[in-house]
Amino acid sequence: MNRQPNQEQIARFWNKYRMALAAHHIHGKTADWYVKRAEFFIKSAKGLKLREHSPEDIKAYLSRQILDYHLADWQLSQAVDALKILFMETVKVEWASDFPWDKWKEPHLHFPDVLEQFDRTGRHLSFSHGERRFKDTLKGRQVIEAHGKEFERLSQAIRARHYSLRTERTYMDWFIRFITFHDLEDPRKLGAEEVNEYLGYLANVRQVSSNTQRQALNALCFYYRHVIQRPLGEIGPFTKAKRKRKIPVVLTRSEVTRLFEQLTGSYWLMAGLLYGSGLRLMECMRLRIKDIDFEQGQIIVRDGKGKKDRITMLADKFSQPLSQHLEKVRQLYEQDQATGVGGVFIWPALSRKYPSAQKEWAWQYVFPSAKLSPDPRTGTLRRHHVHESGLQRAVKKAAIEAGISKRVSCHTLRHTFATQLLEAGYDIRTVQELLGHADVSTTMIYTHVLNRPGLSVKSPADL
Repeated sequence: MNRQPNQEQIARFWNKYRMALAAHHIHGKTADWYVKRAEFFIKSAKGLKLREHSPEDIKAYLSRQILDYHLADWQLSQAVDALKILFMETVKVEWASDFPWDKWKEPHLHFPDVLEQFDRTGRHLSFSHGERRFKDTLKGRQVIEAHGKEFERLSQAIRARHYSLRTERTYMDWFIRFITFHDLEDPRKLGAEEVNEYLGYLANVRQVSSNTQRQALNALCFYYRHVIQRPLGEIGPFTKAKRKRKIPVVLTRSEVTRLFEQLTGSYWLMAGLLYGSGLRLMECMRLRIKDIDFEQGQIIVRDGKGKKDRITMLADKFSQPLSQHLEKVRQLYEQDQATGVGGVFIWPALSRKYPSAQKEWAWQYVFPSAKLSPDPRTGTLRRHHVHESGLQRAVKKAAIEAGISKRVSCHTLRHTFATQLLEAGYDIRTVQELLGHADVSTTMIYTHVLNRPGLSVKSPADL
């Protein structure tokens, strides 16, 4: 006979959970939401103990969250993090450390591969709103079993062209959804007409953004051009997702000051490079020691968006703190060398040409992770760069604590970098080069600061 926990035990449990949240710098109202999401999961289990749950239960639960509640990306990400902290740090079940938590935080890239499962008590986990199921989701496992060779060929073609691991996963997932949409049909028998139909479905039914639709098209074009050597050619007219032209969120100088007052340690420094050098989030995460030139005050961005390199400035304000930060990184590097940890990741061809490069100081990441992790492709235990989600959470939390009412993200700092340069009178072509934009029309979006209403026209309310 199972005894129900008393109120004191329940209080101790949630206090432990909140302490785990605090360790991740999750406090206040945000922590309350994490608790609510964890409570909602526990109630949905209807008496099943937390330690009795399996990974399949988590997948089925998150599947229902996607299909039945249509959570926004940030809401689903919060729900996943709430369960991750619940099972990894509060309950501490063995399987939690191997569960693909990050995959489930990207619903538009990694739709779940669970359709209908049974939990460990034998109850059927059915979906209450079957009509809401999309035609291209939740059959990843069946697709891979039916067309495994095509997936292997696609993976080889992607890696042969040195695409990033993220791009590989994204292309694989679009390939899964495309085949699922066409009822597991052999992709070699499909062509331009079927691609056209799927792109229209994405715009009309899924109502995805134009960037998402374009990403799907790129993935499918890659398969037909480089894997089976049968380019799609003209696929005909299809419904294109509407592209919204948004004015970027930009901080004022006083808001930037208040934001940075709430950041500390390496997060302060990373945010400083986003704002002071105009780096994208992942460009900052992937910085190597050799790409920092202190003498010339420059940062070389390698393999940026569009596979392009560029040079941007290193702000004097962050030069000395960055140098001090690298002294600490050096200690960690020497510790890894002494314990025989596998070297940092570099491209296989370069590793074969320069076998010792992966263990050289110059190739190490500027912001290394505190923990070792296996390489997802080779399994080699390495020290990768820090995960970007840590900085994203820190910036969001700092904005709230600074009392900034705008929606602030890491990319907001890059927007602010460009806008304030234009305000200072710098040429738009110079700003374009610093940002790494392929076309000046992309940079032109920041010129909204040069056309602020109210500078030359006075509101009738103030006359």
